[in-house]
Amino acid sequence: MKKLHLFILKSYLGPLAMTFFISLFILVMQFLWRYVDDLVGKGLEITVIAELMFYASVQVIPMALPLAILLASLMTFGNMGENYELTAIKAAGVSLPKAMKSLITVTLLTAIAAFWFTNNVLPIANLKLYSLLWSVKTAKPELDIKEQIFYDGFEDYRIKISHKDAETNLLHDLMIYDHRDRLNRNSNVTMADSGRIQLSEDKKYMVLTLMDGVTYEENVSLEKKRLRDREKQKFRIDRFKKQTALVPMQGYDFTRTDEKLFTHSDKMKNLQQLLHDEDSLQQARSKIIGDLSRRTENFYFLKGKYAYRSMTNRTRPQELEKTDEKVQKEDPMAIIDSVQAIDTDSLFLSLANDKKRMSIQSALRQARDNKNLIDDQLRFIGNEDEKIIRHNIELHRKFTLSFACIIFFFIGAPLGAIIRKGGLGMPVVISILFFIFYYIIDTMGLKFAKEGVWPVYQGIWLSSAILFPLGVFLTYKAASDSALLNADAYIIFFRKLFKREKYDLENRLDKDENKNQ
Repeated sequence: MKKLHLFILKSYLGPLAMTFFISLFILVMQFLWRYVDDLVGKGLEITVIAELMFYASVQVIPMALPLAILLASLMTFGNMGENYELTAIKAAGVSLPKAMKSLITVTLLTAIAAFWFTNNVLPIANLKLYSLLWSVKTAKPELDIKEQIFYDGFEDYRIKISHKDAETNLLHDLMIYDHRDRLNRNSNVTMADSGRIQLSEDKKYMVLTLMDGVTYEENVSLEKKRLRDREKQKFRIDRFKKQTALVPMQGYDFTRTDEKLFTHSDKMKNLQQLLHDEDSLQQARSKIIGDLSRRTENFYFLKGKYAYRSMTNRTRPQELEKTDEKVQKEDPMAIIDSVQAIDTDSLFLSLANDKKRMSIQSALRQARDNKNLIDDQLRFIGNEDEKIIRHNIELHRKFTLSFACIIFFFIGAPLGAIIRKGGLGMPVVISILFFIFYYIIDTMGLKFAKEGVWPVYQGIWLSSAILFPLGVFLTYKAASDSALLNADAYIIFFRKLFKREKYDLENRLDKDENKNQ
């Protein structure tokens, strides 16, 4: 048995490593194609790109590992079935579940390692990846000045050239508009026969080297903050043979964003942090709802209290007024009972017409203010609900990867034993179909969970709940030597079915013929 388990284990680990790195490569390429527009033309160093690809590889492991397990288990048992090794194992009295014992142990250990990875390594990788990706996105592209088109890549400058020499990088017929003067944006124009525009090595300055040109500059009154007619006629012309200028630039040098800005995201937290922050969000949400509920419930009684006091000031002595205030402090509901006894309609009808209009306008204004207040609080509560849902989703995600590894093994291993086809042909096709099916269901459940249509646990575990019975069914069929996917069995079945229908048809024709006779 030990030699058998060691043989199966060796047959499994090789395809597992191969399919894992193939899946990882494909998913990393997908990531690269997705963000290629943000990477091209930024002048990034090879170390930055390599670091970005490394963190992207770590991030896609939760998708690559289940696919690799599915494909490797299907290939392993497909090869064993195709080479009649499974037949020999069963002939020796070893059932399929016993033959799978060593691989089941490896899969369980892989699931435990996957949980440790998603809980400890993946949050750090996400933090590094998204902070670095944000730094890359915010970095400005390198110089790419096209002919006969105004280039606006520099802040407060517009540059146009007529021709660019690809070999010498020399620009011809330059026209540079300096828009730093907000009052007169076209007050400074430089025209040159040729020149070069480059960024300094630290990418903090734009180096302008111009030859055979002229600069037109107008004066602007800084005291009046406007141009007067006389000042519009004052301008300066400078002619030069060669001119070099340094213009400070911002955003062209690659600077890393502080990672602390992204630590609040749910993807950057482990299990303990998610539980703690989700509990804090729930408490904050409950406090907001409680405050809003008390405000809306006591608003009517708050206004009624003032009405009650105004009435008591006219109809009751000062001693009773003090008694009412004392009763209010001891039992707030006592005032509420008094307010409920006020006939607001009679009080409104006793007012003069102008007072009635003022009361109606005041009531409408207070109602609008309260509605705006409630709407703002409801939006804030909605944001808190969204944060709670995201934290809850990430919390369940810590476990779904481990469970997906187990499910895909119990789908791939028995399926390979049933179809008895190895290699990279049929197993790859079946694995991709199963993974696409799993991914579609998982995406649908995730969307329903994010939108609050379903509870989070239902949306996140939907794909596992659908595929787990399938894995149990396939394992049972493989252990019982079922010809579930054997084409010959279906051919024989349909032949028997058609032969039986043909026999029944002939008997029916014979009976009809006998009746006619």
